Amino acid sequence: MRDFFSDSVSRCAQLQLAASVGTVTEAKTWLDEDTSPVDVLLTDLGLPDGSGLEVIRHATRLNPACEPLVISMFGDEDNVLASIEAGALGYIHKDSTPDDIAQTILDMRAGASPISPMIARRVLAKYQSDRRQQDRATPPVPRGLLSPREQEVLALISRGFSYAEIARLQALSVHTVQTHIKNLYGKLSVHSRSEAVFEATRMGFLVRHD
Repeated sequence: MRDFFSDSVSRCAQLQLAASVGTVTEAKTWLDEDTSPVDVLLTDLGLPDGSGLEVIRHATRLNPACEPLVISMFGDEDNVLASIEAGALGYIHKDSTPDDIAQTILDMRAGASPISPMIARRVLAKYQSDRRQQDRATPPVPRGLLSPREQEVLALISRGFSYAEIARLQALSVHTVQTHIKNLYGKLSVHSRSEAVFEATRMGFLVRHD
């Protein structure tokens, strides 16, 4: 498989094969000793002496502009996401390896993020599952938690109005405004104006417009 990739790169006039190694140790040693930065790194994950993730991290640490591409038999979500977190810009399953890996590299250098359809479907399914779990874990906003007057006062304090200004705008006494704000703080479990605005926005009582 490594020879197949090497031959594909070597035949491409737009690419130059820098090295071909078979272990994590060899890869790290070569990267440390070579003075020219590596533009693209192709790696498997299951190497004889460790994980290709180690090589990705090492290569991108030496050259942040390096673009890693994983080609592996591992197609589970954990390995795919771990590769992306390590810095991989593409992930191809060995069962769907392109006939011309050189063109895939050129596409990636042009801005593409090559990923096998099977891998893409699994990653999307994982993402959607995580979103559903997150939505279920987020408690709904209690209906009627804030009275209409408290909503109005909340909107005004979020805009920076003082107690006196709110009292004048709402035709209330300052003492009544203070009572409403005290009730707001209690219902939102906060202790300051900024905390009230943040929590109210998070809970959906306030909507910010850019």
